[in-house]
Amino acid sequence: MTACAECGFEYDLALAPGVSMLAKGHAREYADLLRAEPSALRQRSSPQVWSPLEYACHMRDVLLVQRERVLAARRRSTPVAESMGRDERVEHDGYAGQDPADVARQLQDAALLFGDVLDRLSPADWDRTLVYPYPEHTERPLRWVAVHTLHELRHHLLDMSRHLRSHEAG
Repeated sequence: MTACAECGFEYDLALAPGVSMLAKGHAREYADLLRAEPSALRQRSSPQVWSPLEYACHMRDVLLVQRERVLAARRRSTPVAESMGRDERVEHDGYAGQDPADVARQLQDAALLFGDVLDRLSPADWDRTLVYPYPEHTERPLRWVAVHTLHELRHHLLDMSRHLRSHEAG
């Protein structure tokens, strides 16, 4: 994957060392969006599309899972990352019923935790690898994991913004 056809994100691995700071900034943007009308945050535009609140919960969990993946790659040589079960978590963790203010705080905390781990990587650590499960099982360096996480943050921030704008217009 070099670019996202939907959001235009370019996978530039040179961005990796700056992802910590960018993730923390994006988490604040999510927190700002989570101040919207609760009914708009919980509403899905269609049954197959997550609500803004569900996207925010997903990103909180992505940041926590990615943190653990980075830590595993520092402990072991080329660990195999398990799927996070993103679709199952929506129901299993009750994303739609969570409190937006709690999710905003948790997402910012998750960004801090993820960023702190990235900030501690040495130049050699960025080249450590793990077998990443998405979009297919492929060996990836930690710099790719960081940039992919940045893509997720930006992509779902766009998803949330679009949904909330359409809710305001409708």
